[in-house]
Amino acid sequence: MSTHRSASGHRLYPAYCYRASPTYNTWVKLTAADIQALQSESAFPGQHIYFHLNHPIRYARLVGVVVAIDDINLKYTVLTIDDGSGATIEVKIIRLTPDIYNFVESPSNTAVDNVNIFSRLGLFRIMVEDDEMEIGTVIKVKCTISEFRGQKQLEMKRVWILATTNEEAQAWAETAAFKREVLSSPWRISSVEHKRIKKEIAAEKRKNQERERLKAEHEIARQGHRKEREEYVAKREVKLEARRRKEEVMMNAGALV
Repeated sequence: MSTHRSASGHRLYPAYCYRASPTYNTWVKLTAADIQALQSESAFPGQHIYFHLNHPIRYARLVGVVVAIDDINLKYTVLTIDDGSGATIEVKIIRLTPDIYNFVESPSNTAVDNVNIFSRLGLFRIMVEDDEMEIGTVIKVKCTISEFRGQKQLEMKRVWILATTNEEAQAWAETAAFKREVLSSPWRISSVEHKRIKKEIAAEKRKNQERERLKAEHEIARQGHRKEREEYVAKREVKLEARRRKEEVMMNAGALV
């Protein structure tokens, strides 16, 4: 198993091992400071994969207070979130512009199903289902991670307004527990687990190859059936045309009597 060291000095595993990671395919409970401190690696250019120690992270869940709302343009609205971790972070909401928004097919006028933005002269409101989000609102938000002008930026995928201190305390407790139980130490894969991962990948490869083989056989059979049908129709058309001509000759002959 080839590995190399991350910028923080921790062992990075090959990408095929990430299926076993406790962070790769989950909404990782992080603070704004944690997100701003995530490291990128040259081995994953443009893939929006970041690392905490050697934990690969693509998705984040954040809890904090909305301290600023910027109505950038018809395409984007940006929130600034402060969670008391010593850093703030921007959360971008992608809006569906009038040329692509369809109120029949779209559950909302943004890329987030439960968020609507209403903007016109003298009015700007962000609604999360039936509740308005404004400066001072405490939210729990799930996002993808990217960068903008050298700073991490999040793109909102789902959001909840935390209306009570109990909800906020529970969310913070979940963040603390995840950090303590998962993120506090580097991710390690045993040789036994690595062998299991490689076996799973090999089995999936064989399964995909078998699926492609069956798909190819089905396509060949389908084309064969279509060709047989076309040949049958062509022969039938020839017979019908011959019959039509014969009947036409007989009718013409009768007309001459």
